[in-house]
Amino acid sequence: MTTTSNYEVLFEQGNAPIKAWTKGVAFDENSKQQLKNIASMPFIHKWVAVMPDVHLGKGATIGSVIPTIGAVIPAAVGVDLGCGMMAAKTTLKAADLPDSLELMRAAIEKAVPHGLTFGKRDKGSWTDAPPEALAKWLHLSEGFKKLCAKHPWLEKSNNLAHLGTLGSGNHFIEVCIDEADCVWVMLHSGSRGVGNKIGSHFIAQAKKDMERWFINLPDKDLAYIPEGSEHFRDYVEAVAWAQDFAQANREVMMARTLQAMREVLPMPFSADVEAVNCHHNYIRKEHHYGEDVWVTRKGAVSARQGEMGIIPGSMGARSYIVRGLGNEESFCSCSHGAGRVMSRTEAKKRVSLEEHVKAVAGVECRKDQDVIDETPAAYKNIEAVMQAQEDLVEIMHTLKQVLCVKG
Repeated sequence: MTTTSNYEVLFEQGNAPIKAWTKGVAFDENSKQQLKNIASMPFIHKWVAVMPDVHLGKGATIGSVIPTIGAVIPAAVGVDLGCGMMAAKTTLKAADLPDSLELMRAAIEKAVPHGLTFGKRDKGSWTDAPPEALAKWLHLSEGFKKLCAKHPWLEKSNNLAHLGTLGSGNHFIEVCIDEADCVWVMLHSGSRGVGNKIGSHFIAQAKKDMERWFINLPDKDLAYIPEGSEHFRDYVEAVAWAQDFAQANREVMMARTLQAMREVLPMPFSADVEAVNCHHNYIRKEHHYGEDVWVTRKGAVSARQGEMGIIPGSMGARSYIVRGLGNEESFCSCSHGAGRVMSRTEAKKRVSLEEHVKAVAGVECRKDQDVIDETPAAYKNIEAVMQAQEDLVEIMHTLKQVLCVKG
């Protein structure tokens, strides 16, 4: 375990402390106020830990680790339950890739539904789902039936229809090259429509409970569910299933992506050398400082001693495969990426198409107006983010993307 820490303490008076790993990284005042609101909640255990990719979220700040005893805040977990990363190292070398990756990108885009329009198959259609999705659904369906028995509204969600689909926004699939010229496949997605339905329902339920109990909050999105209540048990059960769905979703997309690459490349390859599959939007019961606590990682990754994780940059920057150092002061956590410095609306206003094209030079990806909200300039400098958390993780591999699929 690391013996030194790189954080600074913010806002101790009247609240739980806030320990922020943000040295040398932009940290705006609105995010600080949001963190202060979170730290004022009476059930925070010890302190709130802030990762260097921190930025404003809904209710809770993205890039924060929120340990609680006796309650959870559904909006802090969010609606993309179990959102996270998966990376697989292949036996391919950079020299094995063709000079143009246009056909490979087209093959991946065909194999994995993505975007708002093409991000799903027909609801409930077993004939349209690929074999990989059907195999995963067999393991998920029993738990889903039990959830639907309690929550009939969940039956009409996009569940099987979204299994193996990417979505839009900051979700992506990338082909990357590491420091030894090895080829990796990396992707980012979560629980899609069914997770959104679960998260949204329990956020609304928590807000109703706050009104019924006349509980005043600094932010309505900090509405919480007390442990021991019926809603608490239902929430934890539903979130656990959504997190399993998210992991299965990534596994299906990885299998489909690798198959698409095999259809384009002339040589055989395997991708079982090394793989990582980790959440960065989730809750988990953990033991910290003598107590069993609920740890909410809102845009943060578990980084226990020796644990592998993924910290992606923007679509024009480096990404990192890391190994956790088990720093207890961060509740054994690290950042989940670079973190935004511009909202999507702001990025579209401030960054020109010409600037975007220049920023992603050398990457086979979309270079159109509709993807400017994901342009590299909208994100923090990933190197600065990594330096700020060098006491939380050690870098095992440095990846640079050569192909990026965005919804």
